[in-house]
Amino acid sequence: MSGRPIGEQEQAPAACLAYDPRAQEVARKVAGMINDHLPAITVEHVGSTAVPGCAGKGVIDLLIPYRKGGLEPVKETLKGLGFQRQGTRNAFPEDRPMRVGSIRHDGDTFRLHVHVVPADSGEPDELRAFRDRLRADPEMREAYVQRKREIIKGGTTDAMDYSIIKGSFVREALAKWRSADGLPNSAEVRSRS
Repeated sequence: MSGRPIGEQEQAPAACLAYDPRAQEVARKVAGMINDHLPAITVEHVGSTAVPGCAGKGVIDLLIPYRKGGLEPVKETLKGLGFQRQGTRNAFPEDRPMRVGSIRHDGDTFRLHVHVVPADSGEPDELRAFRDRLRADPEMREAYVQRKREIIKGGTTDAMDYSIIKGSFVREALAKWRSADGLPNSAEVRSRS
């Protein structure tokens, strides 16, 4: 991938790592790279690394909501930057792809997931709502981190299994807010990133 800013992502075992404030800088940097090629799209930082103080896998999750006709240009741009297709079991479908990669920043390698999601699916609203609730509610944030630590302490080492198990916390939290906040109900909350 010589000449491309995004490197390959190495698989890592499940972990609950301390929050790294540099994740915000990396997210802005990568979003800027994408917007240099597609200035009209929105690139948002979601997931635990977007929430100060929230421990997690350490993967920087970016969200790109796309409208009709916008999927292929996003996929081609990500490929051109060096992002790769998801190579794990239970990969997201190609009409809602996730691309993976890594980038060097400040002497360290940061893993990246880019979720390319239909804008009208409801999932972008759910990802934003969960991020915003974690930011606003320290008790919920601590409960989420505690749940992740319990998963690791319970012996889960596979990153995909870890993501699936912690997804129950996300689904339960969203179900509580859906009616109160008027959140749309997406077909499935997939927090396997």
